[in-house]
Amino acid sequence: MLSRLESEIKMSRPFARKSEEALVSIMRTAAILDHVFGDALKQFGVTGTQYNVLRILRGAGKDGLCGREIGERLVSKEPDVSRLLDRMEDQGLMTRERDPDDRRHVTARVTAKGLKILVQVEPTLEALERQYFGGLGAGALKDLIDTLAAVRTPRP
Repeated sequence: MLSRLESEIKMSRPFARKSEEALVSIMRTAAILDHVFGDALKQFGVTGTQYNVLRILRGAGKDGLCGREIGERLVSKEPDVSRLLDRMEDQGLMTRERDPDDRRHVTARVTAKGLKILVQVEPTLEALERQYFGGLGAGALKDLIDTLAAVRTPRP
């Protein structure tokens, strides 16, 4: 008998290994959540990566961060953080300021417009969190978080 995932993706034969099924299950879940949350963010004029940058910069406070530090903190790695920040600056979501003593160092800070978007987005994303994770109790959520952390730590 096929598993729920095997049925969802219309497989004709079962997975060869449980680890293969787990990998595909994580990939499928991530794709579904990425799509749902991406669609929700579109109505606010930002992408998932831009939303991530806004959250990072809000957390940095008035000190801001340089592009390299932002890139290191992104959930999904972005190959060209500079170009991403250019677009966000053009949209008025953040500013960048060159250090007068070291012209190579540029500090990015979230703007009032960027902060406003974060406030506007919050109820929509919280509703989606409840929709997708509301059926899981605190223990199940902790187990999920711990299990995913273990998966992100590759073994030799």
